[in-house]
Amino acid sequence: MQRQGFIGDSAAVRVRAAGGVLLVVHLAFVAWLMLRPLDVPWVTPPNLHPLAGIRADLALGRSEAARRIGEGLALLAPLGVLLPMAHGRLTGSRLASLVRTTAAGALVSVGIALLQTGVPGRIVDVDSVLLNTVGVAAAHLVVVPVGRSWLLRRRCARDGGATSGRTTVFQEETAQGRTPTIPRVGIAP
Repeated sequence: MQRQGFIGDSAAVRVRAAGGVLLVVHLAFVAWLMLRPLDVPWVTPPNLHPLAGIRADLALGRSEAARRIGEGLALLAPLGVLLPMAHGRLTGSRLASLVRTTAAGALVSVGIALLQTGVPGRIVDVDSVLLNTVGVAAAHLVVVPVGRSWLLRRRCARDGGATSGRTTVFQEETAQGRTPTIPRVGIAP
């Protein structure tokens, strides 16, 4: 018997499907928002010094700094929830989930920054990568543990409190016939 996947938990399948669809929609929105050309009379040089842009934002005043930093944190923050949702695991290491999600968020942010180098009017800002990554991690820390515990309590109540004695049904691999062989062909002179 080969483990192919769990059968019968339709709620988990719905959560994964919803997470996958929302993830694609969010990434398409972010790509549209961050990779469209801007019609500006001049462009500032790229910011390659960590935290320099954040310091410049803080010098503009509280409300403007809060708006700019909040935008940086909020842009990819939904990935902190949507990536684990699309993965669909309720059990497992919380630290590993946080590390996987944060790393994926950082990679998406770096990818957007690299793609922005070829878009007119857009500049590379290392602080946006930092803020986006922190936003992904913060959203994961705030929402995912609460959501997982709620779903586990719901599953435990549905199963009558006996999740450890639950029987798991796995699909068996069906026979697909013989493996085809390819005859050897000689090399032409």
